Amino acid sequence: MFILYGAQSSGAAAVEAALGMVNVPFRLVDAASWQPGPGLDELRQVNPLAQIPTLVLPDGSVLSESAAILIHLGLVYPDSGLLPTDASQRAQAIRGLVYITANCYAAIGVIDYPERWTETTDEQEHARVKQGARQRLHGLWDIFADTFPATPFLNGEQPGALDLLAVVVSKWSGTRAHLAQSRPAFSDLLKRIEQHPVFAAVNARYWP
Repeated sequence: MFILYGAQSSGAAAVEAALGMVNVPFRLVDAASWQPGPGLDELRQVNPLAQIPTLVLPDGSVLSESAAILIHLGLVYPDSGLLPTDASQRAQAIRGLVYITANCYAAIGVIDYPERWTETTDEQEHARVKQGARQRLHGLWDIFADTFPATPFLNGEQPGALDLLAVVVSKWSGTRAHLAQSRPAFSDLLKRIEQHPVFAAVNARYWP
């Protein structure tokens, strides 16, 4: 059985929806670095960084990093629809998954913990770091929307791994409000993904 470590309002939502698409049993452990308790203690045993989502595979090996988890599931379960079957389309989906984690997720890390990115302890400087990172994040999502067209979803005819990660990560740091103004068609796409059966129930649990 798979074991998924995650918490409400976290990126684990994308992985839980993906596990639903591949139709495999899994155990969900409520855990996050900001939630002290037995779940966090268990998470640290398998991932010293205590990052979520973390997925333990049935063979006991550990996967972290959202893009790596989704790509792995898509490759192991090719009939699930997580990744396109066409090689060229699959390559672009993988590109998009890595784009989100390498760029958008990275900017969110700066926004959440600005003190890690400057030697000063001045709160005004921290606020400036956050603001700059937020502007960078929104610009990165504009580029994503322009680079990855929906036909009608990012994965093709039905939502897949790229749709799941995009709809989750775009929830943070004012991105949705920004996209509603800058890229309204992409904003509408994210709403359609949220309402789609592959994600709607998970969305309701993670963001009640």
